[in-house]
Amino acid sequence: MKTSSTKIIPHLWYDQEAREAAEFYVAAFGNGSQITNITTLPDTPSGDVDIVSFTLAGQPFMAISGGPLFKFNPAISFIVNFDPSRDPQARANLDALWTKLSAEGTILMPLDRYPFSDHFGWIADRYGLSWQLMLSNPAGEERPFITPHLLFVGEVCGKAEEAIYFYLSVFKNTRLGNVFRYDEGQPETANLIMFADFMLEGEWFSAADSAHPHEFAFNEAVSFMVYCRDQDEIDAYWEKLSAEPAAEQCGWLKDRYGLSWQIVPAEMDKMLLNGTPEQIARLTQALMPMKKLILTELRKAFYG
Repeated sequence: MKTSSTKIIPHLWYDQEAREAAEFYVAAFGNGSQITNITTLPDTPSGDVDIVSFTLAGQPFMAISGGPLFKFNPAISFIVNFDPSRDPQARANLDALWTKLSAEGTILMPLDRYPFSDHFGWIADRYGLSWQLMLSNPAGEERPFITPHLLFVGEVCGKAEEAIYFYLSVFKNTRLGNVFRYDEGQPETANLIMFADFMLEGEWFSAADSAHPHEFAFNEAVSFMVYCRDQDEIDAYWEKLSAEPAAEQCGWLKDRYGLSWQIVPAEMDKMLLNGTPEQIARLTQALMPMKKLILTELRKAFYG
């Protein structure tokens, strides 16, 4: 269900459209994008729910049809980097993807020239998920084609830098990349992060502060799944990341900035991929009442 080399995977929450959305994205991105697995979890509080694993140009995602509990918003978006130094057709390919993603969507920033990019646009697609399409030509080390972007607004505005260093301390195989700050001539944003990127477990993320008034914040619609090798690793991440006991459920937690994570055993993917309907049903029923996941209990339920 996931690539063995990827430890942190974006997870998208839909009402009933996970399979439909995955098919839409796979068709839009092309370039080897594919749905890799669909598993149905029976008899959850939201009924029978589909879990869909898919890749977009090599970037793994997971999606769930979990019911109308959470809605996407621009607090988390995905930057898609079109680099002319790597792709002579970068601008044309950006425009083609923009056309596909914008169908029935909402334009947040029109496709245009900006100080940070000769060709950039920000859109919420037909499902509400946000994408930033950017023509870039970065100096130095190449960046991935798709990068999750965290926008720190409202109560957490001004905490992007603090959060980045916190995440660098929690995870392994980490590195700070570029850091750009707002102009010091703007008192409301002085020293805040205009854009920064950083690596966690070999995966690139980016972040920014925004002091503008926004009616949104991080929520569970986009979370990040952290695949753990054993119970000790689950326990360690849980202890470091979880900051809201009320948000702990089924392996989900919220950190001190309101960002949602799922701390899960990598072994559970194999169970969902290879299990019989009866095994998956038992696994689901064992999973539902848990907060932090207990691997021995999941194994016991699955194997009987």
